[in-house]
Amino acid sequence: MGELDLGWDDEERPSRHRRRAASSPRGRRKGRGGKTFLALFISLLVFGGLAFGAYIGVDRVKDMFTAADYNGGGTGEVTVEVLQDQYAADIAATLVEKDVVKSAKAFVEAAKKDERSKKLQPGFYKLRKQMRAADALSLMLDPKSRLVNKVTLPEGLTYQDTFKKLSEVTKIPYEEFEKASQDTKALGLSDVWFTRQDKKEVAKSIEGFLFPATYDFPPNVKDATTVLKIIINRFNQEIDSLGFIDGVQSSLRISPYEALIAASIAQVEGLDKDQEGIVRVLYNRVYSGKFPCNCLQVDSTVNYYLRITGKGAKPSTELLNSELHNKKNPYNAHDVPGMPIGPISMPGTSALKAAINPPKHDYYFFLAIDTAGNTAYAKTFPEFEKLWAQAQKNGVK
Repeated sequence: MGELDLGWDDEERPSRHRRRAASSPRGRRKGRGGKTFLALFISLLVFGGLAFGAYIGVDRVKDMFTAADYNGGGTGEVTVEVLQDQYAADIAATLVEKDVVKSAKAFVEAAKKDERSKKLQPGFYKLRKQMRAADALSLMLDPKSRLVNKVTLPEGLTYQDTFKKLSEVTKIPYEEFEKASQDTKALGLSDVWFTRQDKKEVAKSIEGFLFPATYDFPPNVKDATTVLKIIINRFNQEIDSLGFIDGVQSSLRISPYEALIAASIAQVEGLDKDQEGIVRVLYNRVYSGKFPCNCLQVDSTVNYYLRITGKGAKPSTELLNSELHNKKNPYNAHDVPGMPIGPISMPGTSALKAAINPPKHDYYFFLAIDTAGNTAYAKTFPEFEKLWAQAQKNGVK
């Protein structure tokens, strides 16, 4: 997460306007005695007021000129959240509301004096009640005070892998994530995601929608729904930023769901730099009408089904014919035309971009040509066989 712009330039500035009274020479002579009396009156008022202030308590008078602040280091514990894009005044208001500092002005002034305050990170902080503003700021700048409930979700995970990682960090049982994931609409997913242009069946699953990123969850989060909503919200933000929905509907004339499936396949099939080319092969096979049965014929969908059914993935050379052509597998892409029933992984930004506007080419085959994962392409099956022989020499299994 980025640093906060605390907005020091937005501080109030003293007015430069001063009233000036016009007067004639006669008026000045006439008013001199009046000014002398007025000055004497003000002096008496000020000194009398100060004397009265000393009588009623110096602290009260001092508060008229300085920001109210607590004197001690505070007691107890209180959790405070700092949001992205908050200004110093916003943070100060939260601290006052939580009774961490006595006044917003005291915290803002402390922040202005400390250059480190501009590096304050969004997140949750463990502070104390009734602290000196400078002490509260120092504590917030101490990494030990930041409550971290962080998890990194890499690209290409399945929903099962994702739930396991989330459960490990949040201590929320895996089964609760499974249960919460069933109501995709409640989590923030629009119905547009579960409509297909090809009218095929839809796997109304969370797969493909848990965007790969690093998440900093609230330290007191207790339910799976809250966690999943945060991740889905991040997915929606990324989709909006990429113009994904409009992009695939206008330029490709396919449903966003089919494009998401293609992105999820490209994510596990190739390196970031190769995903655009892979997506185009997938589209060529399914939508061009020039490939046998308009089937994808990729092994990654077979392996996905093996993983989610507890059997484990295999190298392509070890997949059985019965597994490749399993009619009970809803993700069968060797015999069933079109994109499979749903996504097979969580695609990241590069795969999503690839699915929107892949380069135009007439390749119908791709494969990893070396152990580094670089992709090679072929137009015909004989060309593919030559590439496969080269890949085996390079150690690809």
